[in-house]
Amino acid sequence: MKRKQLMLIILSYVFATTILSSGMSYSSEDSVSGFIRDGYRILDIQSTKDIQQFTAYRGDYIKFQLPKNINDSIAVFPTLNESKSLTYDLETTAYFKMKQTGVYPFVIDSIQGQIRVVEYHQAKYKELSAQEADKYIEAHKPIVLDVRTLEEYKMGHFKNSVLIPVQDLQKRIGELSVHKSDTILIYCATGNRSTVASKILIDAGFTEVLNLRRGIVDWVKNNYLVEQ
Repeated sequence: MKRKQLMLIILSYVFATTILSSGMSYSSEDSVSGFIRDGYRILDIQSTKDIQQFTAYRGDYIKFQLPKNINDSIAVFPTLNESKSLTYDLETTAYFKMKQTGVYPFVIDSIQGQIRVVEYHQAKYKELSAQEADKYIEAHKPIVLDVRTLEEYKMGHFKNSVLIPVQDLQKRIGELSVHKSDTILIYCATGNRSTVASKILIDAGFTEVLNLRRGIVDWVKNNYLVEQ
């Protein structure tokens, strides 16, 4: 198994060099790939020799749906310096965080691909800095949604914030239905999960969604208060 993993890493580095030196350019207006399930973007891997290309948003948590002829395997992202074991079961398979925009080649078994990560842009969506969010909360009193885990929430959260972890948001979105026309300010730890949550709300018909750009970590760094 170690030898196979080493070969995958070597192949992926060669593939990454080829992709990143090819001068490819992309438009962030193209459609994103896959679908969101329980807070994860699911990308469907095909059994093909072609290079598989996907588009995702910055902040997405990626899971791969393996083809049926591939059992447990390893996904290698050379430019992320990550390799993780995959299973056919989407509940238990590993995930990858797409924290920054860019092009990220990967290798799964003998399958080569790349994920192009772009910023999320939408007319009903806006990102705010900690300073901007503080002023907005003071002036407009929006609904504040925390999409972290319960454990993170207990460590510190915004005053009067509503907790719905991003993995549960699709199932519990009905709890927010009365606020579809209200402004909702979403935050997580660093601004990744809140981007995913923002898209889930907008796709569900919410009309004004704000995202705390660097999350509660940056909020605290700027000396704004949280509750426990």
